[in-house]
Amino acid sequence: MDKGRRAPDYLLMLTTFSLLAIGLLMVYSASEAWASYRFDDSLFFLKRQMFFAGLGIVAMLFMMRIDYWTWRTWSKVLLVICFILLVIVLIPGVGLVRGGARSWLGIGAFSIQPSEFMKMAMIAFLASYLSRNQKKITSFKKGLLPSLSLVMLAFGMIMLQPDLGTGAVMVGTCVVMIFIAGARISHFMWLGMVGIAGFIALIASAPYRIKRITSFLDPWSDPLGSGFQIIQSLYAVGPGGLMGQGLGESRQKYFYLPEPQTDFIFAILAEELGFIGGTIVICLFGILLWRGIKVALAAPDLFGSFLAIGIISMVAIQVMINIGVVTGLMPVTGITLPLLSYGGSSLTLMLLSIGVLLNISRHSR
Repeated sequence: MDKGRRAPDYLLMLTTFSLLAIGLLMVYSASEAWASYRFDDSLFFLKRQMFFAGLGIVAMLFMMRIDYWTWRTWSKVLLVICFILLVIVLIPGVGLVRGGARSWLGIGAFSIQPSEFMKMAMIAFLASYLSRNQKKITSFKKGLLPSLSLVMLAFGMIMLQPDLGTGAVMVGTCVVMIFIAGARISHFMWLGMVGIAGFIALIASAPYRIKRITSFLDPWSDPLGSGFQIIQSLYAVGPGGLMGQGLGESRQKYFYLPEPQTDFIFAILAEELGFIGGTIVICLFGILLWRGIKVALAAPDLFGSFLAIGIISMVAIQVMINIGVVTGLMPVTGITLPLLSYGGSSLTLMLLSIGVLLNISRHSR
């Protein structure tokens, strides 16, 4: 072990690997029917997910060995690179369109989602800014406005794709970081009212978002259109009962629930493993949150604390939104479930981020 370092938080690492293992199992179970039909290979999605899981584990172990202060040194450079990628992805013919959003850049047989990496770059930059300017954060003009202006610029570029879900996670994470840094509640109240007005404007500007809200309130008003996903998701969650239908025995994955291996993987998990399986997964995320907060509280400096809070807030917000959507408690958004959902960019970024968290734990007081 390197001098001055402790062992990493092994419970945090074990919890991460447990969620990853469950995720790989569920990706295969949820995607086998769709993969067999579309690609004539039931293992198609699993093999790709395993590749990115391996890549992410390497990134996690590498970041666990690299001092987290490196992120402060390179935060500005990483942020600029991510902004450039967000511009490139908007260029017609360059950015790939999936699910109605131009959010992807193709690299060979694979593709990456720049907005996913912007979340981590923004967390690192904001952690650096807040650690150097914490005393100014109570001032609206000198502390709060500069930090939020940059966050909203990134949010605006992500919305040009458009990708409301990823943008909302990034903004929510940054707001948590700024609030914990000591920003005035009165400032947040005024900004909250502005934010609500802006959110309503965003919804009103796109008819499909209005349909998502109405389908959230009454999915049966359009059961074959905007309400289809949430109805099919509830049809998966409900029959799961206490013990579930059994691993691999989902009915909804047979072309009822669109792309069940991504945003709605928790619905398939609840159908096959029941209330008990879903509760175990939620408890594992709870342990992840607990250990992340513990790492943040024990970090040796403000930068480490803010960086850890940003990472664990990002995870927590994604989990709450994803499970909220699947269970009908929130309108449908394109948010993956961390470590479980199929998706190369999101999985790699999440494992890399946890590697940073593990490194902070090695320096904890």
